Amino acid sequence: MSQHPMIGALNGKSLLHWFDFDCRDIQALLDLALAVKKERSEGLRPQRFTGKTLAMLFEKRSTRTRCAFETAFGEEGGHPVFLSTSDIQLGGKETIEDTARVLGRMFDGIQFRGFHQSTVETLAKYSGIPVFNGLTDDFHPTQALADVMTLYEAFGDLKGRSIAYVGDGRNNVATSLMIICAKLDIECRIIAPAELQPATSLVQRIVEFASVAPHISADTADVAGADAVYTDVWVSMGEKAQTQQRISILRTYQVNQQLMEKTGKP
Repeated sequence: MSQHPMIGALNGKSLLHWFDFDCRDIQALLDLALAVKKERSEGLRPQRFTGKTLAMLFEKRSTRTRCAFETAFGEEGGHPVFLSTSDIQLGGKETIEDTARVLGRMFDGIQFRGFHQSTVETLAKYSGIPVFNGLTDDFHPTQALADVMTLYEAFGDLKGRSIAYVGDGRNNVATSLMIICAKLDIECRIIAPAELQPATSLVQRIVEFASVAPHISADTADVAGADAVYTDVWVSMGEKAQTQQRISILRTYQVNQQLMEKTGKP
């Protein structure tokens, strides 16, 4: 597999959110991902990460994120090391800065999945190695990358496409989708009740660079004409006390047959 000409420019770069990446960067990652996926389907295991190590820090439990990082790194010949909060002193007996410095001397990269965006940014600042955000309360960039990859596979192009996200519009998935879609000229529609819509400051930040600005609405009829419809859990990790309230607020925002018919597409 020949390397995409843009990939070299990303060497050593952390993925904390999509604000720091442009359209060419993201397209290069998508092309690389599709090439690697094709290799895997053909039974190829090139072992490009032989001798490399990845520290996987998990404050929040996960099935898909952990398995995706661990198997992908391992299949490439690397050695992923899973570390939960019961395994290391992350902001406990030692500061996050100290943990970052220690891991930076022993590993080639860090993956973090947890609560505060400030934690993953501190790890990136003090470790001296690439850090990958596997989810924080604010952003979920790897999920959004997989989502636009699905659109890319389904449609063969991305520019001018539209995706309607229906549900909790201020969670980390909705936020990351808005950013990455704006970078790729995809129309992102966030359809959510007023109390669960994204922060105005975030939307304004995206509008500053977007040629296709996010569309924010409380009307489910705005799924009309969308190329894809997306939803996420109504109650995120750490919000279980709000379960009944969320169900009440979001009941009319279910992605079901009735809503899909509003797209006007078969």
